[in-house]
Amino acid sequence: MMRKKRRSSVDKSESAAPPDSKKSRTTGHQSKTTAQEDTSIDSVFGQFLHEAGVILRQGSTSNEIAVDQVVFQKRLQQHLKKSPRYPSIVQEFITGLESHIEDPERFRNCLLPCVPRLADGDSSAGEDGLNIPRVIVNQLKWLDRIIDSKELAGKLMQLVSVASVEIQCDIITSLPEILEDSQHSDIARELNTLLQENTQLTVPILDAFSSLNLSSTLLAEVRVSVMATLSAVQLEDLPVVVKFILHSISSSDALEVVCDLRKKLELELCVLPPVLQASQSRMKSKGTTDSSQDSVALVLDGIKSAVRFQKSTSEAWLKVGRIGNSTSVIDLLVLFILHSTNANHSRRGAERVLKVKVRAGQIQEALLQKTFRGYAQVMRGYFPSILALAQSLLRSPDPCVVPFGGHMYRLSFTAFDSYCQQEVVGSLVTHVCSGVGGEVDVALELLCGLVTEKPSEMALYAVFVKGILDYMENLTPQQIRRLFHLLSGLAFGQQQQGTHIQDEMHIVVRKQLSSTVPKYKRIGIIGAVMVVGSMGAMEDSQGGTLPKETYRQVTALLELVRSCSESSPEAAALYYDELANLVLTCTLDPLVQAWIGKSVLEDFQEDFVVDLGPDITGPFPFPACIMYNLDDEESQGGIAINLLQLLSDDLQHKGERVSPLCLSPFFRLLRLCEEQQHQGDLEEIDALLGCPLILTDMDVVEKSESLSKPEREFLCGLLFQTINWFREVLNAFCSQKDPEMKMKVVTRLQNITYLQTLLERTLAATPGYAPPLANFDGESTEGAPVSSSSAAPKKGKKEGTGKKRKAPAKNPSADSSQLEEGTEVQEATRPGVSLVSYRHFFRELDMEVLSVLQCGLLSRSLLDSELHSKVREEVQLGPAELVFLLEDMWRKLEFSLTAAPAKRVPFFKGKTDKSVGFSHLQQKSPKDIAACCVQLLPTLCTHLENCHNHFQTLLSENQGVVDASGLDVREHQLLSSAYQLLLQVLHTTFSWSGFSQPEHRGLLKKTLGVLADRLKEGGPELTMDQLIKHSFEYLLNFHSTVPSLSIALCLSQLLSTVADRGGHQATYREQTATLARRFLCQEWVTTSGDREKGPKHNETLQTLLSIYLEHTDDVLKAVEEIAGEGIPELLNSAKDASSRTWPTLNRLTFLVFYKGMMGVLEKAVRKIPPGRNSDNTEVMSEKLLTWNLAVRDFHILVNLVKVFDSRPVLNVCLKYGRLFLESFLKLGMPLLDFSFKKHKEDVQSLLKTFQLSTRQLHHMCGHSKIRQDTILTNHVPALKKSLEQFVYRVKAMLTLNHCQEAFWLGNLKNRDLKGEEILSQRSQGSDEEEEAGSPLPQEQSEDEVLAIIDF
Repeated sequence: MMRKKRRSSVDKSESAAPPDSKKSRTTGHQSKTTAQEDTSIDSVFGQFLHEAGVILRQGSTSNEIAVDQVVFQKRLQQHLKKSPRYPSIVQEFITGLESHIEDPERFRNCLLPCVPRLADGDSSAGEDGLNIPRVIVNQLKWLDRIIDSKELAGKLMQLVSVASVEIQCDIITSLPEILEDSQHSDIARELNTLLQENTQLTVPILDAFSSLNLSSTLLAEVRVSVMATLSAVQLEDLPVVVKFILHSISSSDALEVVCDLRKKLELELCVLPPVLQASQSRMKSKGTTDSSQDSVALVLDGIKSAVRFQKSTSEAWLKVGRIGNSTSVIDLLVLFILHSTNANHSRRGAERVLKVKVRAGQIQEALLQKTFRGYAQVMRGYFPSILALAQSLLRSPDPCVVPFGGHMYRLSFTAFDSYCQQEVVGSLVTHVCSGVGGEVDVALELLCGLVTEKPSEMALYAVFVKGILDYMENLTPQQIRRLFHLLSGLAFGQQQQGTHIQDEMHIVVRKQLSSTVPKYKRIGIIGAVMVVGSMGAMEDSQGGTLPKETYRQVTALLELVRSCSESSPEAAALYYDELANLVLTCTLDPLVQAWIGKSVLEDFQEDFVVDLGPDITGPFPFPACIMYNLDDEESQGGIAINLLQLLSDDLQHKGERVSPLCLSPFFRLLRLCEEQQHQGDLEEIDALLGCPLILTDMDVVEKSESLSKPEREFLCGLLFQTINWFREVLNAFCSQKDPEMKMKVVTRLQNITYLQTLLERTLAATPGYAPPLANFDGESTEGAPVSSSSAAPKKGKKEGTGKKRKAPAKNPSADSSQLEEGTEVQEATRPGVSLVSYRHFFRELDMEVLSVLQCGLLSRSLLDSELHSKVREEVQLGPAELVFLLEDMWRKLEFSLTAAPAKRVPFFKGKTDKSVGFSHLQQKSPKDIAACCVQLLPTLCTHLENCHNHFQTLLSENQGVVDASGLDVREHQLLSSAYQLLLQVLHTTFSWSGFSQPEHRGLLKKTLGVLADRLKEGGPELTMDQLIKHSFEYLLNFHSTVPSLSIALCLSQLLSTVADRGGHQATYREQTATLARRFLCQEWVTTSGDREKGPKHNETLQTLLSIYLEHTDDVLKAVEEIAGEGIPELLNSAKDASSRTWPTLNRLTFLVFYKGMMGVLEKAVRKIPPGRNSDNTEVMSEKLLTWNLAVRDFHILVNLVKVFDSRPVLNVCLKYGRLFLESFLKLGMPLLDFSFKKHKEDVQSLLKTFQLSTRQLHHMCGHSKIRQDTILTNHVPALKKSLEQFVYRVKAMLTLNHCQEAFWLGNLKNRDLKGEEILSQRSQGSDEEEEAGSPLPQEQSEDEVLAIIDF
């Protein structure tokens, strides 16, 4: 173990001066000559040292060195060698050393560096601060030469087994610096065993491991054992363990190790529960620190360094994030770490994984809250990443991930310091100023939420939020409302935190109000009313009323708005609408409420209401007539709405008198004030529900063609204003419970549907007419209808999907009580325009109006003069009214529940804003609207069953013939429309993305419960799966009575959506496919007996076909069935006939079927797994069989081009042909490579069939070139390239299987679709094709197919 004797002495002298502390030459010191020193000098040891330059001292004084250490070593070596007694002198020297260090004081001195002025902290320990064992171990480090390294290692490990923990740690950490490399593997194994026995030594052992030179297999072995101890490791040791594991992985095992580490690293257990955290924070204030947060921070730092410097590790974490089904705190934190690194791939990867996880519902708000609550201190370090991810999520076009971005912002604001809060507010303000619709809405909502939650903190950043006022150009009216609500809440809220921006708010509002530009005046009115809402809100804390000064300010502001808006009817109407909105949504102080309500009633009576006199005269364009009186004829002294007078006055003195535009908004304000003051009772104004209107006799519509243009326009205006008045009356009285009131409400609904038929006809005769505004918060040009010079003929049948569906519902739908039966058919054929494009010019109906759907048969007894019951009057919701309400409901749901992706605002902004006419609806959250639908669902089901029963009766009476004589065409159309709308309403409701969020699961169960109860009432509470099963069965029952293909599609889509709501869609796939197939195999005719046709029909058919092919179990079989059976039947039938098996397949719809089959075939082959050499025979055979089927289907479809050679068919074939060929090269050819030897015949047959298809594709390329059709020739270069690749890929496959002699190339002539040679461009060998192996006569070569010879 010891060195050669001569070197030993040098060693011992080294021990007096270890190399790690620099020695300075100290020649100027006077020697203190003591007895001790003299005796030392007498010995050989002392004398030699003295001569070499070291002076030994006694007691606690350090030994001194007078020369440089290297010089000292050299001198001593020379002295020993030159001594006449060499080599025995070496032994004497050692004996002297041994006797010298027998004294503890001297031994201590020898261990310490002999430097008078010490610079090293380790050696400056005082008398009692010196750790002798550690100093001894230090002397063994970095020795120049070790004689027996193995024995040294053994002795050290023996020491470890018996020493105290502190000394064990010292020895273990020093091992790499003591032992030679040859010992590293052995010592690592011993340390590995020790690690499993004693977790206290984890940190020193791992420190030693990181410095040892180990082989990769040994390192992996060590890592496995370290991983096994992970769950038992002390929290403060965890960072070291994690760091070792991550720094010891190679790219090959990174994924496995990271996956294992993620499972075992449960950070949730590292943080105290909130109760203990609170007590610990009290201790913290007394001076202790939170070590658990520090340890977690160090663990994450370890992960961060590994991710930053090893690409394989970061990729492994990303992959684990992607494939893991459950998500924990560590996953979320690692995503933040990955995003915080500078590597682009990990930033983008982290963002992608987060979005996928959020979309799948694996990362939810609860997990985010837990992470922020438990690790706020740790997460603060990753704040820039959290902010960037929140920004990205909020900007995402995917509505599922946007709310999560909002949660990240909100929690960052509440959990972090003021710097972070400022950044969060700044970022949200940037979102608002971006002008992107969805982004602006979410950001404003978040800011409003923060003002409510943390008013005092938000007040500090009010000046940032105020900056949005400069960007109001791009905001919608609803967004401006939210902005002013937010700012006025900050400035005038009860906390009075943001008083410093009050003056600026007043300045902005007054400036906008005084503007002459309508747009800015609108902003001023909206802003002023929102400020009134905040200033005049009822104080929760005090029972008292507003302070006098505030009340004065509120009333002054309202007076200012009124005076500023008097000059413009649009501005006045907007003011009434905004004020009505405020009364509805805010709890105003009673004084303010009374002030608003006081003048409204008198003003309304004065401006709009007249007493009924014997006759009404005036300079009107048409003779006056009292219309639509629902009150008793006998009652004298009634009132009426003088609409004719208002309109004619407005025409003659524009702007001087009260405008008819203000009628509906003013009435809305009046009604809401009455509701507020009388707790929902409208007795004071209920006369307005039944009171008549002074209009003109509507017979004038019949002769509208003979009227002058101004008269026709006046008539249109009169109809618009009347309809809008009735719509506002519906809004007001729809919730009344009294049966007589309900009857009047339904009658008013009938009046609307009748007037709409008159309006359609009048508009048709008045091209270019601009209707009066009804929604005043948008641009006055918004929603202007497309003027058409000629009246469009009315469609008799309602077809298709999309917005245009709504048109037919406005067909002349007068009630039977208002139209003679004889004119009905005649009415339906008259020209009219669709009111869909005029939707923005009607007043918005409230959600509450939909409750009218619940009305059944209403009746009342009319009394004669002697109070005897004379006659019963009955009112029922007719088909026209049902369609009217359902259409409105469907539009509302489409707007609220269908989340449109947040698209950038186009450069040329479209004229119409889709939110026009939904102002009241925007006040409600999607959840409220979904809940409202659930309440109406039983009624909707009843109407659906009624439609079903009607059509069932119709079919049974007419023996299944739809176009039977004597059929009421109009009723049939209306009920078909109602049937379709009911299914669309259900579909939109179930498609709501909110149902996939856990917080709305209860609402989804309730919705499904309603449908399930229709099938089987009562019974125990059902699970989600059972509810879906029953709902699916209930809806499936309607399939037998579906009257048109578009309704069949609605039902199929609804069933598919309901099935999607469960986790096991596979159970319903087969039923959905069977149903879709049934609809495709059904003949659809219109009421006139013609077959359904047209672009809308084709579009519907295409969607239904895709539903069938997507849901069927065996796509390839389904394609073969249509292509192999249906199309041959079509070819053999007469020109206008259809296929017998598939009646929807005819020559007009062939393209629809062809495109659908080609698309789905190409998609299906992409899903076939690629062939691998490791596949067993059975798997290989199965894949080969699938490819055989696919190639056979492809061959049939490509060959159809010979018969159906129209340009669209060719285009589809070229496009999907290339895609199919590319998939075959990528996925099919590797399979043929491996299966050629075992399944030679199958491969040969497959290639023969496929070659026939490639030949036909080649002919199509030639045909496209002759035709010089750019749409077709665009596909040719890429297709030619793929065809050529196919040739050489087959050659490569044969070469791989040692059959290259079976392959040879021949020239392929260019031919057209009919197979005739294209003479103008003789083939020059550029287009090559595989040919048979045996020599063939030249004239046959181009028609030959690939034949592989038997080997």
